[in-house]
Order: sequence, then structure tokens, then C-alpha cells
Amino acid sequence: MHITKKALACALTGALALPLAAVPASAGTGATLTAAKPDRLTSHGYGPLKIGASERDALRTGLLVRKSRGRWCDGFDIKGHPTGHDDLAVYISKKYGVAMIQPPRGTRTPQGVHVGSTLHELRRAYPGIRQDVHKFWTITAPRNNRAYYQFEVRRDRVTMMALDLKVQDCFN
Repeated sequence: MHITKKALACALTGALALPLAAVPASAGTGATLTAAKPDRLTSHGYGPLKIGASERDALRTGLLVRKSRGRWCDGFDIKGHPTGHDDLAVYISKKYGVAMIQPPRGTRTPQGVHVGSTLHELRRAYPGIRQDVHKFWTITAPRNNRAYYQFEVRRDRVTMMALDLKVQDCFN
């Protein structure tokens, strides 16, 4: 694919504001790039990764990279989204299945909450939300009484969100 200096300059300065779907990926192939839809953390999981799913079923999604093995639970990252040395994106209990999903940045709940949302936006999206003893904001996941959403808020902004099983043996 050949990009002219003028097109590159326009793209870098923002002078050309075309949606990605309108920009050809390569000349003559008819292929186009499409803007990625933000990922969703629903009441039941993150895409094909479902809360409560067995480790076997979770691994079959192709989304996980094993990071640690434990007596009761194993820890994983989501492919393409490493969490750093002392963190994990997914806990899977040998007894209860997927116990926690902490999705990558840019992920939203169906109600639109994401890392960066204000506490006011969080409370408006989830009117029954309450702060637990660990200072996380939690609410039972809509249409899934086995799970709850958990949000960390610092300086009036959501800094972390996760979907957790209510009954699990991976963390307190």
C-alpha cells in the first residue's frame, strides 16, 4: 500500500477526518478497515468468556494466557492485554470456574460505565450500587444473581472494573 506525503500529513494533523470504514485498506483489493466496537463486560462475561465457566471452557475461547497456577485457582491475562507483574485479569477456581474477569481498558458495561467514568455516572447507571467493606463499589449483575460488578473509584473516577462470582475461593 502506498501512502502519499500529503495523505500522511493530513492523517497526522487530523485534517482528514474520515471514518475508518471509508478508508481502503489496500488499493485494488476492495478490503476496508472498520472501527472496532468497544468490548462489553456484560452480566455474564466478556465476549465468549463466561463467568462461572470451567477452566477448560474458558481456555477454549482462545482469550487467555496463563500467568500463574495455584492450589485452588489459576490466574490469567487476556491475550494482547498484559496486566503487569503483580496483577491478573482472570481468576479461575478449580471448584467454581471463572471467578473474576477484569477486562482491558476501553471495555464498557452495557450501561456505558468504563474506566474513567465518574462516580456520578456510575451511580446513575447502577442506582442500587453500594460501597463494600473494602471500599469497592458493588452491585449484583443485572439478570445474573450469581455474579456482581465491582468498581474501584479513586478521586471520583472509576479506575478498575470487574465481574466477580459471588461464591468463589480465589480472593476475599
